[in-house]
Amino acid sequence: MKRVFLTGCAGFIGFHVSRRLLQIGCEVLGVDNLNSFYNEGLKNARLALLRKHSSFQFIQGDVTDIRCVEGLFRQHDLGPVVHLAAQAGVRYSLENPHLYVQSNIVGFVNLVEEARKKKISHFVFASSSSVYGANKKMPFSEKDNVDYPVSLYAATKKSDELIAHVYAHLYNLPTTGLRFFTAYGPWGRPDMALFKFCKAILEGNPIEVYNHGHMLRDFTYIDDIVEGVVRTMETPPGGARDKGESSPESPYYQIYNIGNNRPIELTKLIQVMEEKIGKKAVIKWLPMQPGEVQATYADIDELSRAVGYRPHTPIEEGVSRFVDWYREYYKQSV
Repeated sequence: MKRVFLTGCAGFIGFHVSRRLLQIGCEVLGVDNLNSFYNEGLKNARLALLRKHSSFQFIQGDVTDIRCVEGLFRQHDLGPVVHLAAQAGVRYSLENPHLYVQSNIVGFVNLVEEARKKKISHFVFASSSSVYGANKKMPFSEKDNVDYPVSLYAATKKSDELIAHVYAHLYNLPTTGLRFFTAYGPWGRPDMALFKFCKAILEGNPIEVYNHGHMLRDFTYIDDIVEGVVRTMETPPGGARDKGESSPESPYYQIYNIGNNRPIELTKLIQVMEEKIGKKAVIKWLPMQPGEVQATYADIDELSRAVGYRPHTPIEEGVSRFVDWYREYYKQSV
């Protein structure tokens, strides 16, 4: 049975990936620091579901603590590493820059260095669509230049990609970065738009919509994210690839977008949610916020070619499932 070392297991994506790995017969060694960035009760509820599996082992620890990370790699026989722990949130990174550098860069180096020492079979890590920054060409392709981030969060994720390439190049460490595009679904983070909109509409409170609603997002349902993570985890890079003689990219390094390839305006998302809930939203229109981008749109051809999968869940289905979960979890009704 394959033992996967997964960081951020009590987080939104980490919880869903852990549950899927357990369902397909993997053992999961899950690590999370259970910080207070958002409601700890939600994290503990996710964790409680994972603990029901005998093949799940939880360790509360922080990837920024080098002694903790060294101990985990020393004490456990590990297969692939799936590194999903990170300080999330674009706007929060403008208020707490040091926290992002510690969690997203120092923590990343701690893990990839130990993975290198232990000769881990595959190091998979979460990047973000935020790395595309001020790019105007749509859809965003992995081949696009990503040298112009517009938030510190994006800059930390771009840094992770660069560091990962160094380890792939110098040490032949099979390394895959996954650029997630606006993940949403049951058990989602309370700071994300879908969660905040649902809560506000059900409670009759106004929702804040930036750039007067003229923002496109490639909303990607969590099950599609999970499928992409698991398939790429099982497909490590290695050996020569036909990238062209002039390509400097290491054959042990790869980057994939995981997005729905169907961007929609925020106004459309709100309309779908209103129809599902059966109640109109009270909207407070606001200007664009610092660090945000107007549109995200994933080119997923590389993912499709590599692992034979394309995210496909329509927004109507995804929103419906989220609202059903929210009502059940919080016992809300209209």
